Amino acid sequence: MALRGPAGLGPGCRRPLDEAVAAAEGREAPGVLAAGGAPEDEEEDDGRGRGLLRWDGFSAWLHCVCVVGFDLELGQAVEVIYPQHSKLTDKEKTNICYLSFPDSNSGCLGDTQFCFRFRQSSGRRVSLHCLLDQFDKDLPVYLKSLVLISKLPYIHFFHTVLKQIAPEYFEKSEPYLEAACNDVDRWPAPVPGKTLHLPIMGVVMKVRIPTCHDKPGTTQIVQFTQQADTNISVILPTVHEVDLFRCFCPVFLHSQMLWELVLLGEPLVVMAPSPSESSETVLALVNCISPLKYFSDFRPYFTIHDSEFKEYTTRTQAPPSVILGVTNPFFAKTLQHWPHIIRIGDLKPTGEIPKQVKVKKLKNLKTLDSKPGVYTSYKPYLNRDEEIIKQLQKGVQQKRPSEAQSVILRRYFLELTQSFIIPLERYVASLMPLQKSISPWKSPPQLRQFLPEEFMKTLEKTGPQLTSRIKGDWIGLYRHFLKSPNFDGWFKIRRKEMTQKLEALHLEALCEEDLLLWIQKHTEVETVDLVLKLKNKLLQADREHLPVKPDTMEKLRTHIDAIILALPEDLQGILLKTGMT
Repeated sequence: MALRGPAGLGPGCRRPLDEAVAAAEGREAPGVLAAGGAPEDEEEDDGRGRGLLRWDGFSAWLHCVCVVGFDLELGQAVEVIYPQHSKLTDKEKTNICYLSFPDSNSGCLGDTQFCFRFRQSSGRRVSLHCLLDQFDKDLPVYLKSLVLISKLPYIHFFHTVLKQIAPEYFEKSEPYLEAACNDVDRWPAPVPGKTLHLPIMGVVMKVRIPTCHDKPGTTQIVQFTQQADTNISVILPTVHEVDLFRCFCPVFLHSQMLWELVLLGEPLVVMAPSPSESSETVLALVNCISPLKYFSDFRPYFTIHDSEFKEYTTRTQAPPSVILGVTNPFFAKTLQHWPHIIRIGDLKPTGEIPKQVKVKKLKNLKTLDSKPGVYTSYKPYLNRDEEIIKQLQKGVQQKRPSEAQSVILRRYFLELTQSFIIPLERYVASLMPLQKSISPWKSPPQLRQFLPEEFMKTLEKTGPQLTSRIKGDWIGLYRHFLKSPNFDGWFKIRRKEMTQKLEALHLEALCEEDLLLWIQKHTEVETVDLVLKLKNKLLQADREHLPVKPDTMEKLRTHIDAIILALPEDLQGILLKTGMT
């Protein structure tokens, strides 16, 4: 599945897809539910009767579905794009062709699923992509891949969809694919917080769309009685999370060090034997700092044919902040200058535990047959938490299910990330001006500047030691983090949220004023100017989705109407006709 969102949407264009992507990225999805709306877990209708145009329902989930074929004589080619009106540039088609098949003799036999990302021609990076390959084992000269392209990073969900439709498609061809796409077009929109029943080719999947407030690893889907769910074929407790322990299993002794590397946005390469293992491991790394969003680029599966190959492998500058998943042995030489390389063997099936890899010096990564290991010279800032290691090792000895191990590991990462981010949240909140400093007749006050040294001083009394048992150089970790893309992305979002909050408080302060009394003391010109400014405030609140209470907006409209009626008739007519500019 590949994810690619509709380009060219203006800032005021709000669609369910945008809200779902925002929630998946851990940021607020504005305007999802109005006051008095349905509760979060209310089940959605079938999506019809909302005035949707043909393929609008499909576009809320997928950009398109592609069939990519590989012939030994002709090479790769996109054979089918459905719906047929879907747009892909030649560059995007080329990327999809090469990413749809193994990049080397990786031993992928039969059907396999994996995901990849590619960059939109507009420069925007799309979300995660997964696909299924199939080839004739008796005559391995022709391979075919079914690829779902979407902006939504619902990897587990789309993997499940592919398991349902891909085997049948390879037998029945295009009519079956068209019917499956028609089913998707009837699905309700992926509104965060909604529990949906999604039928596709005779199978009904029950899913819950995550929100930005969900905690990682928590199953929020409502489990109904067996009788009420007799029509449900598949219940998915999550649409986007991976089997964390299975992916970290070969390296769980070093999981805390890998958490630091991902947190700091360090360049990281995962060398795996197959695209499936590569993509799963990269996704697990990106998810390990949740609920903090990973703001750098990451490629679950990356090939030597990728359009960014030269950009990411050049030796003329430092490696970029990106996580690459690769399978081609050629990368062992091409990326030898990268500071952190994880080399893994075959991921074992659930219940089997691979041998733990060791941390090794980068200079030892010389040959194509280098042993599995974490090749880095990085010295962790924090001391290793031996308790979580013992807990996971005990689970291995007791043959605890991988799902249970994943819950333990995910909770550990969550608590570690929260312990790290809470002091930052507390300090950033202190940058907010006091509410009493907000005057309705002045522009909203500015946020105070983030001062790293001032923040460091707060750690002595309100640092991570309040919530974490882990010792180490926390201050050094924070100093490094403040220079990383993850901090830049996180602070940009927090600053925007607080600025919007200030604008909302300013609106509320305006609404509490006696504006009719104010206009009695001012000229008509000043009154007209006030009306125009208030109208622009309303427009801004709607355009930027400011966190304003509905009654505040209504009160402001009432104020505007009252002021206009207090003016002479000629001015009333002009202002009533004047829209919000």
